[in-house]
Amino acid sequence: MTAVKVNQEVLSGVEELMNKPVLDGKCPGLFATLFLGDEILLEKGVGQHKIGAGEPKPDTSFRIASCTKSFTIAALLILRDRGALDLNQPITDFVEEYRFSEISAYKTIPTVGQLAAMSSGLPSDDPWADRQESISGGALREIVARGVHTVSNPGAIYQYSNLGFALLGQVIEKASGVDYREFVTRELLKPLGMNDSGFDAGLFDEEHLAVGYRKSGKTWIELPFSASGAFSCIGGLFSSGRDLRTWAHWLHSSFEPNASNTGPLSAQSRHSMQQIVTSAPFNAHLATIPSNAHRAFGYGLGLFVEVDPKYGQFVSHSGGYPGFSSHMRWHVPTGLSVVVLENATYSGAWATATGILDYALEKLNFELPLEDKWPQTHELAQQADLLVRQWSDELAEEIFEENVDLDVPYKERESIIKALIDEVGGLTQASSLDEVKSASDSPLHFIWDIAGKTGSIRCEIRLNPITPIRIQTLNVKKAEK
Repeated sequence: MTAVKVNQEVLSGVEELMNKPVLDGKCPGLFATLFLGDEILLEKGVGQHKIGAGEPKPDTSFRIASCTKSFTIAALLILRDRGALDLNQPITDFVEEYRFSEISAYKTIPTVGQLAAMSSGLPSDDPWADRQESISGGALREIVARGVHTVSNPGAIYQYSNLGFALLGQVIEKASGVDYREFVTRELLKPLGMNDSGFDAGLFDEEHLAVGYRKSGKTWIELPFSASGAFSCIGGLFSSGRDLRTWAHWLHSSFEPNASNTGPLSAQSRHSMQQIVTSAPFNAHLATIPSNAHRAFGYGLGLFVEVDPKYGQFVSHSGGYPGFSSHMRWHVPTGLSVVVLENATYSGAWATATGILDYALEKLNFELPLEDKWPQTHELAQQADLLVRQWSDELAEEIFEENVDLDVPYKERESIIKALIDEVGGLTQASSLDEVKSASDSPLHFIWDIAGKTGSIRCEIRLNPITPIRIQTLNVKKAEK
């Protein structure tokens, strides 16, 4: 992990961003928290958790909507790790009623894993699904028995399917033998001490429960809570900023070197949730922030993943439900994280949270550090530097794997390198071996420039994966100005 120190100037700017949604009239109330591991950097309640009442507190529970999906996947992986199910099983092993509609051109049964990775072939369905929460499991099975529409072969493309995640709730119930909500509460919420979280509004007193609203003209209209049911696994969880801090920190901790298997799910399984499984070529949310539109984007398992050339990897999930908007997000290289909870329909908590984290990283002048190289990498780079300056077959035999000579014979390499040296007017005597900021992707990969009188040449080595450690790749070319 890369250490960062967030100063008061940065926190003052973050606080302004936390205030903005309420000041701009996007929601009656908001709770936001910026944290680094288990250290709270800033937390703030703004506005009213219920109109006429006080501001949200760290233990105020909001409907977190689709952030629930990460809990659904964690529950699924717990059962997978216990051998109760396999992600490669077809959904019909658990929901026998699954049928295709007559108008569907694609009629291959998706696997549990494809449903989890949003690549089942089912289409996006937010507005419809958000109103289905309280239906029973039997009603859900009747719906799919009538025939589902598909828009692609399973595994082919990303489509955000809530129906697919509702089916995962049925998988969890059949594999565990208990109700989905009971399983998540017993296996995840209680072991992690998430006492502000649950699936029923009746679990919380009025003082600790945010009420949801939608805006009609200039008037906020209070919305009723839907009852929990078969679609609760897509977005029915209530949770607080305090609890989601715990959840986000626990998920991010799987990136730590030699991460421990603390909590109900192994570090390896938590880590697998946060790797792109289904790529998404375009993301409408990111595209509205021009500086972020270039990020690679995709869905892991219950979590979104973004990769930025400058900042590295982000993991997140948004939630939008009648009356609520939520977003949790963490920066993988540093662990800097943010949770934003708002009590208005689709008010854009994702934009608030993304803006906060991007702002903090920009103000901290964060850039991905060069990959720490092993001492053996530096030592072999020094030997390769000597070899480029003055070729020696004897030294080449000592530092290279056998494939190097087989790929391009030593005499040919020597001739190519000599021509490059002549092209830059000969080499200078200085040999600092400073690593070039580049796409170096491993502790066993090193790139450096050697200065000449009229230019420079760029050298690159990559080491082998076995003992004894040697160079498997040597590339030498003229460096671009």
